[in-house]
Amino acid sequence: MQVKALTFDTGGTILDWHGGICSAFQEMGQKHGISLDWHAVTNDYRRLAMKGIVGQVQPAFNMDDVHRSALDEVLAKHGLLQVDAQERLQIFRAWHALDCWSDFPSALARIRQGLPAISFTMLPMSLVLDVSRKNDLDWDAVISCEMIGVYKPNPQAYLKAAQWIGMEPSEILMVACHNFDLNAARACGFKTAFVRRPDEWGPEGPPDPNPHPDCDIVVDGFDELAQQLGL
Repeated sequence: MQVKALTFDTGGTILDWHGGICSAFQEMGQKHGISLDWHAVTNDYRRLAMKGIVGQVQPAFNMDDVHRSALDEVLAKHGLLQVDAQERLQIFRAWHALDCWSDFPSALARIRQGLPAISFTMLPMSLVLDVSRKNDLDWDAVISCEMIGVYKPNPQAYLKAAQWIGMEPSEILMVACHNFDLNAARACGFKTAFVRRPDEWGPEGPPDPNPHPDCDIVVDGFDELAQQLGL
C-alpha cells in the first residue's frame, strides 16, 4: 500500500487520557476523603465530553470549553458538588498535561523519516501544543477541527484536512483506535489503519475494540505500524 502522508487521531490513539484524568480525580478524592470508582467517573466524563463535541459544525466553543462544562456535569452526577473552583481547574488542566502511549514517540520519529505525520484531532490547538511539547512529539503539522470549524466524523473535516495537506484523500492514511473515525475517513477516500489501544478506557476496556474489516492495516502498536509501512 502506497501512501504519501499519515494523519493521526490524537485524543485516545496517542494520549492516555484515562490514566491522566483518573489520576486527577483520585488526587482530588484523597483530599476530600472520598472513595469512588474513579475509573467509572473518568469514563462518564469522557462520554459527556465526546457527546458535546462530536460532529459539531461552526460551534461557538471548542473542546476545552466542553471539558469544563462536562466536568461540572459529571461532578454533579456523582454527588461531588463540594469540589471547589480551584480543584475543578486542576482536573481540567490535566487534559493539557497528558502522557502519550509509551510506544508512540520513537515510532513517530521513525515514521517521519519517510512520511509526513500530522495530528488530525478534535482537541483544541492549545492542548495539542501542550501535550506535544511535554511528550517531545515532533509533528509535521497539527490540524485541529477547531481550525476547520467542523468536527469529525463530519465528512467536511476529512476533506478539508486533505485539501490543506495538498493531497488526495486516497494518498493519506488515517490512523486511529476508533472505528467511528476510521469509517468516516474511509468513506471520504482515506486509507485507514486501526491501532489497538486496549487500555484507553482503563479497566473497563474500549467500547469498540474490534477493527472494521475494511481497514487497510490492523496493528497492536505503533512500531508494528511503521514496520508495515516499510519504515
